Amino acid sequence: EVQLVESGGGLVQAGGSLRLSCAASGFTFDDWAIGWFRQAPGKEREGVSCISSSNGSTYYAGSVKGRFTISIDNARNTVYLQMNSLKPEDTAVYYCGAVYGSSWLFTACTSKSEDGMDYWGDGTLVTVSS
Repeated sequence: EVQLVESGGGLVQAGGSLRLSCAASGFTFDDWAIGWFRQAPGKEREGVSCISSSNGSTYYAGSVKGRFTISIDNARNTVYLQMNSLKPEDTAVYYCGAVYGSSWLFTACTSKSEDGMDYWGDGTLVTVSS
């Protein structure tokens, strides 16, 4: 059974940092696009950052470039999102998603539909106070 389990969310002051983890089980990181998405109350889910498990290619949304860094540990089947210089507008539930085929990285990460990913985690809440 495929599972994606997010952790690392919490409450942080503006300007602070958090590191999210997405631990995957039930499949190996051979050729997947895995990424982080977020959904704030009343807003659409948006792609934050994605990474290819095969070649390390990455995508970042413009709103997080220079502040967030995505990384992957293939041995641990885990994807991380280091979030620095957090802003109140980063407050959201952060979800991890995975789709088979790294070629889908950009399409899946920019899709407004949940159908862009094959699997989803249950999410972790990030709250940034001003």
